[in-house]
Amino acid sequence: MATTITKATLDPKMVSEMFTKVNGHSALAKLSAQKPIAFNGNEVMTFSLDGEAAIVGEGENKPAGSAVVAPVTITPIKFVYQHRVSDEFVRASDENAIPYLQAFTEGFAAKIARGLDIAALHGLNPATATTATSVSGKSFDTLVTQTVTYSAAAADDNIDDAVAAIQAEDGVINGIAMSTDFAAALSKIKANNVSQYPEFRFGANPATFSGIPSDVNTTIAFGSSKDKAIVGDFVNAFRWGYAASIPLEVIQYGDPDGLGDLKRMNQVVLRSEAYIGWGILDASSFCRIVAGS
Repeated sequence: MATTITKATLDPKMVSEMFTKVNGHSALAKLSAQKPIAFNGNEVMTFSLDGEAAIVGEGENKPAGSAVVAPVTITPIKFVYQHRVSDEFVRASDENAIPYLQAFTEGFAAKIARGLDIAALHGLNPATATTATSVSGKSFDTLVTQTVTYSAAAADDNIDDAVAAIQAEDGVINGIAMSTDFAAALSKIKANNVSQYPEFRFGANPATFSGIPSDVNTTIAFGSSKDKAIVGDFVNAFRWGYAASIPLEVIQYGDPDGLGDLKRMNQVVLRSEAYIGWGILDASSFCRIVAGS
């Protein structure tokens, strides 16, 4: 059994830098707004207002309006990441330990970024690619029911159709998350033998598509998901955040990750946990482009 010899908390500056890196790996983090969340969760009130504003003349009655007020609870979920380093780490001075911690936090940022996408988009446990009951009910694949059937030869038309579906629900579009094969399909679309979207050729990941913020990411089509792209209001209709306190454990003994005895291999394990929450505030503000059955 593993024995933890040191417990600490990652420096706030290091945590901030780490989640800045997450924006570069996660489609959701890149396209949406991050706000801090409380350790015991946040409740966000959403308002659905029907009808339009009315002009009321002198002496006229004010007409009744209707609205649906519903709370969306954003509860942090624990994500764990651990990594082996040389046992020189435990004997190093604080200055010499910094490179280990920097490498660890960079790896942590990459794993948490993918974890956020995989869990929030598909309701899956990133480590096993299987359904995680704790998050499946709050994922895009479960809540976003508006879909467009993917056609590689008409990927741009697929986006048009998705936009039309969202606008029909009075939604706005400010982001497109694409799988790598969807982006490749865009790069192959030609008119009069001229590539219409050359910015997507050779695996490129441009910041925008026709002026709309975009991201190309392998997390979009992760596992058995049929998603090829997701279009919608990522800025206003989706929210995510993290609890700022991130613990760090240094494990010197045992085999905590199944890769062999630490002492025999002259290694220690750095283990950390991040608490991340998210919520889809309005599912009708999104549309998924999915592969046909």
